[in-house]
Amino acid sequence: MGCSPDRPLIPGSGSLRACLDRRMTAAAVRPPLQRPRDVVLGGVSVALARHLGISLALVRAVFAASTVVGAVLSVYATWMLDNAALAIGGAAFALFYLWLWALVPREAGTPDAPGTRVIPVAAVLLGAAAAAALLVLVTWGLPTPLPVGAVESAALALLAITWTVAVDARDPQRAASAPRVRMLAAGLLILLGLLLLPGTFTAGRPLVAVLSVVLVLLGIAAFVVPPLIARWSERSAERAALAREEQRSEIAAHLHDSVLQTLAIIQNRAGAGTEIARIARAQERELRDWLFAGTDPFAGDLATELRTMSRELELEHAVRIEVVTVGDVGALESAALAGAAREALVNAARHAGGDVTVYAEATPEAVEVFVRDRGAGFDADAIPAGRLGIRESIVGRMTRAGGTAVVASSPDGTEVQLRLPRRATTASAAATEGAS
Repeated sequence: MGCSPDRPLIPGSGSLRACLDRRMTAAAVRPPLQRPRDVVLGGVSVALARHLGISLALVRAVFAASTVVGAVLSVYATWMLDNAALAIGGAAFALFYLWLWALVPREAGTPDAPGTRVIPVAAVLLGAAAAAALLVLVTWGLPTPLPVGAVESAALALLAITWTVAVDARDPQRAASAPRVRMLAAGLLILLGLLLLPGTFTAGRPLVAVLSVVLVLLGIAAFVVPPLIARWSERSAERAALAREEQRSEIAAHLHDSVLQTLAIIQNRAGAGTEIARIARAQERELRDWLFAGTDPFAGDLATELRTMSRELELEHAVRIEVVTVGDVGALESAALAGAAREALVNAARHAGGDVTVYAEATPEAVEVFVRDRGAGFDADAIPAGRLGIRESIVGRMTRAGGTAVVASSPDGTEVQLRLPRRATTASAAATEGAS
């Protein structure tokens, strides 16, 4: 009895395991023909080896040997035998590789991980163009319409220039060296044209003279055109950014005159402690953050942390928190100062409510944060020994970080003053990095 995929299996038969193995093998799917993102040159050999299930070394050896042999055969057939069909046949494997490189898709990846390439393609093309230019000097006296290797050298140099502009300019690994390779390739074109030009008219080879002039013009264009294109792209991006900023400003002005003012009226009439006022306040802040994203000069560490704390506490408690920052507060990285400020804000929102003001100022000597509420106040000496919120989370934390914390409370309200010297902020940031 055969083992057809559509024939039912008979439990207990001796061929059950073998039949299952054959069915699993028949159902196995080949890996898709996809080039990896991290490649040596183009990833074609890896894609073929995975898809066909053969050795990667074998595929690379076949491509390398056939390309070298085919290149030699193509040059010989073109310039010695004048046989175009044989020349194309010699380049078949190289053309097949290029065809797969162009059409086989790459594996899926994230935009911030574009992949890597080990071999610098532009530099390899430039080296091959230089070798072909040397072949021109060696075979200059041969009776051919064009010097042997002249067209190949020019084509390889143009490919190197095109690669630097189209690929290497966007590759983080090659972007720095791409202009140098492009200028060397352009210089090679000009030099090759100048070498071919002398004596071409007197020797009765006008085609070589035309080629030399074209090469010089192409070399000059390679020096001039790419920087102009890059400058034009930058100007286009600047104009687009300016247009987006103007549009954002118009939208912000319209919303400020309508939606934001309506939300402010709702807060004033509903009262700071009501649920409606808290929701309106949260919506107003979210809308402002969306409208002015990226325009806040203090959109950084401590300033953003203070605003985030305030937004969260306004949703949890009947409180309205106003945050004001002065100086480069956003550039500060101090977990101790942020933690102490958060504890002071939590206490003000939980026990005082109403309106709370947060003022943060950065000076060359220190960074200070003031948290003030308008509650009934309290007696700091009457706090039980087991309550460590002010003693440890505020005063103790600031002391350990090299700063100071002062809590002043009266029947008119409470103010928490936090001060952290600049040298202490640096040490605190270093300690935080070391702990992470």
